[in-house]
Amino acid sequence: MTAQIIDGKAIAQQVRAEWKGRADALKARGITPGLAVIIVGEDPASKVYVANKVKACAELGLHSEHIVMSADTPEATLLEKIAGLNADPKIHGILVQLPVPKHIDSSKVLEAISPDKDVDGFHPVNVGALTTGNMRLAPCTPYGAMKLLEKSGVSIEGKHAVVVGRSNIVGKPMALMLLQQNATVTICTSRTVDLAKFTRDADILVVATGRARMISGDMIKPGAAVIDVGINRLPDGKLCGDVDFDSAKEVAGWITPVPGGVGPMTITMLVANTVLAAERSAK
Repeated sequence: MTAQIIDGKAIAQQVRAEWKGRADALKARGITPGLAVIIVGEDPASKVYVANKVKACAELGLHSEHIVMSADTPEATLLEKIAGLNADPKIHGILVQLPVPKHIDSSKVLEAISPDKDVDGFHPVNVGALTTGNMRLAPCTPYGAMKLLEKSGVSIEGKHAVVVGRSNIVGKPMALMLLQQNATVTICTSRTVDLAKFTRDADILVVATGRARMISGDMIKPGAAVIDVGINRLPDGKLCGDVDFDSAKEVAGWITPVPGGVGPMTITMLVANTVLAAERSAK
């Protein structure tokens, strides 16, 4: 068996086209969805992420503001900037690129963003809504992973889904989204005793640990759908996921590559959340 490769780039383009139609409908009413992205400091990876987000906005004809603040910016100054964006009717989505410098409390920053403009889905109000099954603005990476499963025709209802990773950004919200689709969900961590016992039982396996190639083909159930959220840089400079792709693709039914799998969907769902926030504001 050789797995069907889930092409995140192709699916991202398909999903973006759907949301561009909704953005165009808003623009016909005189409303251009707007996203403000704030970056504090000079982290090279953050710069790349932010540039890709601004580019995605341009592709869909959205208004975007790229705000760069120095690494020594006081926390109060950043919070004041967020307050101004909360009050700005041209801005429907606000994102502060993480990580922020150590002198800034990231929890305070995330809570300062209006829940209605929290396109990252990290505000406690939006986290609570997801927990209670009333999803408002969802965290972009797990939201994107769910779209990959949907567009690939992977059935979720009644299936056993195993999520390896418990982060607030991916693992926990991913488990909640799968639960909402009536999957039976098991959450594991990188420290789970006899991890393979759980992963081999998964019809759907989502891995988000940040440990390169920790899941090998012999840890995967034949025919399973494997969503690899990890992205790791090897000593030779190449990128790889948390799943050993070469061995896993010989066992799985579906699998996402790294790069080119979940990554393109994360930015796509950020744009989707911005359009959704603008639609809600227009009402």
